[in-house]
Amino acid sequence: MTGLRVGVDVGGTFTDFVLADVKGPIRLYKRLSTPRDPSIGVVKGLTELCEKFGVRMGDIDAIVHGTTVVANAIIERKGATTAVLTTKGFRDVIEIGRESRYDIYDLFIDYPKPLSPRYLRFELDERVLSDGSIRRSPEPDEVRAIAHRCIAAGTESIAVCFLHSFRNPVNELAVRDLLAREFPALQVSLSSEVAPEIREYERFSTTVANAYVHPLVRNYLRKLQESLQAEGYRGSLHIMLSHGGLATPGFTEQFPIHLVESGPAGGAEGGAYIARQSGTLDQLAFDMGGTTAKACMIDSGYPTYKLDVESARIERFKKGSGLPLRLPAVDMIEVGAGGGSIARLNALGLLDVGPQSAAAEPGPACYGLGGTEPTVTDANLVLGYLDPLAFLGGEMALKPELSGAALERISKPLGVQVHEVAAGIVDLVNEKMATAARLHVAEHGQDPQRYALIAFGGGGPVHGYGVAKALRIGRIVYPMAAGVFCALGMLIAPPAQRLARSYVCAVNAIDWAHVRHLLQDMRAEATSALCTAGAVESALVFKLSVEIRYTGQGHEVEINVPPRVIDENDAEWLERTFEAEYMKLFSTRLDGVGMEVLTWRLSAEGVREDLSPNPWESGEPGQGASADEARTGMRQIYLPEVRQFASVPVYSRYRLRPGMVFEGPAIVEEKESTVVLNGLARVTVDEHRSIVAELQFDAVAG
Repeated sequence: MTGLRVGVDVGGTFTDFVLADVKGPIRLYKRLSTPRDPSIGVVKGLTELCEKFGVRMGDIDAIVHGTTVVANAIIERKGATTAVLTTKGFRDVIEIGRESRYDIYDLFIDYPKPLSPRYLRFELDERVLSDGSIRRSPEPDEVRAIAHRCIAAGTESIAVCFLHSFRNPVNELAVRDLLAREFPALQVSLSSEVAPEIREYERFSTTVANAYVHPLVRNYLRKLQESLQAEGYRGSLHIMLSHGGLATPGFTEQFPIHLVESGPAGGAEGGAYIARQSGTLDQLAFDMGGTTAKACMIDSGYPTYKLDVESARIERFKKGSGLPLRLPAVDMIEVGAGGGSIARLNALGLLDVGPQSAAAEPGPACYGLGGTEPTVTDANLVLGYLDPLAFLGGEMALKPELSGAALERISKPLGVQVHEVAAGIVDLVNEKMATAARLHVAEHGQDPQRYALIAFGGGGPVHGYGVAKALRIGRIVYPMAAGVFCALGMLIAPPAQRLARSYVCAVNAIDWAHVRHLLQDMRAEATSALCTAGAVESALVFKLSVEIRYTGQGHEVEINVPPRVIDENDAEWLERTFEAEYMKLFSTRLDGVGMEVLTWRLSAEGVREDLSPNPWESGEPGQGASADEARTGMRQIYLPEVRQFASVPVYSRYRLRPGMVFEGPAIVEEKESTVVLNGLARVTVDEHRSIVAELQFDAVAG
């Protein structure tokens, strides 16, 4: 074992690589993604990384990989031809949905179309009752007939979604066994395995999405593994899941829908690591890449989580306008505003940005790869925030003249100068991201000003100051390796499983023996999966929670449950704790109304990896020293407070040492990103070489 690990994050524009050595410093690399086949960019980037730093592929012990393959396939509708096999009478569950309108004032409201068309949704005369008893088993001849029709229609994957299968999966298992024996070319996803929880629509939708991306992810992972082996790689491959844990390719091939938020989860884990490292445990993680920007709350040093994800929303900020997926994920909000987001004039002749992106092909105009549309990166270049000769450490020269020509397509119709349009684009993007973050934090009942902002991603440090100013956040943290931070976060994440089993009953009528049986099954399943991923069983940490609601309500509250409650059959503790949490959330309680449990959840984690004690090459501390020795020159940049260009100092990130101080406005350059402080701020370099900026709101206009 060499102790070498690599984190790989595939984004819409760039693929990022972090090479970590338990004994030495971290090495970083970045290359353009290959959207038509992301595995090509991954393997090429790894070989280039090895060549650059004198490492052999066979010396690497582990690769941790985050990917946007699943999210892109659902959004772009590039998954497999998928059929649904369901209980008689439930063919249209995934189309009917909740029968609610996400916008009651929109007369032309639209919903995402189901991933399986109606002609490929088949009913089977079977029935499991709500108590789990079998009323009717599936007839094998009926299953065979449906399978033949599926194959004739070109079906690659089947989602089996039976009523109440979360209570008893025997009918779904019987269908899968038959299909596996007689129709092995069909890939099968069972709702009782993908999302064994109450509520048909969410369970069916999640299972259909899993089946839809199943062949794509299987082929992608197998091709990736074969390509890595051909290059001499012999180590393990771990995949980043949406909830921030790691899993094996075997698990992700079976349950690929858990990759829908794969890449961004790495950034949340990295942000949490910096929060714990700095001692500022409450931070707002702001990740801006080439295609999108994300925000995630870090509370008490760990990311916040959610149990529902919506994919392919028709309206980005309107809950209910997308496909519901019932799975654990890091709780974040996403905006179609990245470096490659395209600026344009809308139907009213007003400036707008995104969500369309130039991505990696053809990329922003300044890349010189054929793109002609004006993007956020082009605007940043015109405003002086990016050095055209230092982008990616000088490996990729930018072309300002192409940016200017692209922005003229907007400036001329508006009758303004190019730099004014560029400033408007940056302001608009900053405000969009701030608005999204403000809504996200408000939904959790919090105030953005109680958080520090941690800015990362290729564009996060460029726009962090503007976003923080719009949110009135007074402290910004710019970590080292910000431009490849999601890949770094993947190296810190633990192997993890988050499992659920629905068991609906009154709290005072819980069958505790049945609950213990459910928990034992989940614990055994999680232990098997994590040990396969390389975790040590004795080091696993388990946490239990349960969802409870007042009887008849449509929503529930999750509470953490200590093991003692299960051992002592303590229903009264559940009732007291639920009422206290309900009062905390809603400032009321419903006296005289019974309570019922819905779903038991088990979280299991292995040991979190850590970086080397000295991951960054830094020299002697410069406590209280001026950062003048790190200055590389001066540059004209646009200052929004005074609406004009001014000359500001430019610093090298690699020459800044812990304890150094300087004042903004300023620019700090590193290979993978640029810190833009285009306003007043007092800046220090902390002991971990993060740049910490304290904004001075009282001293700036606006």
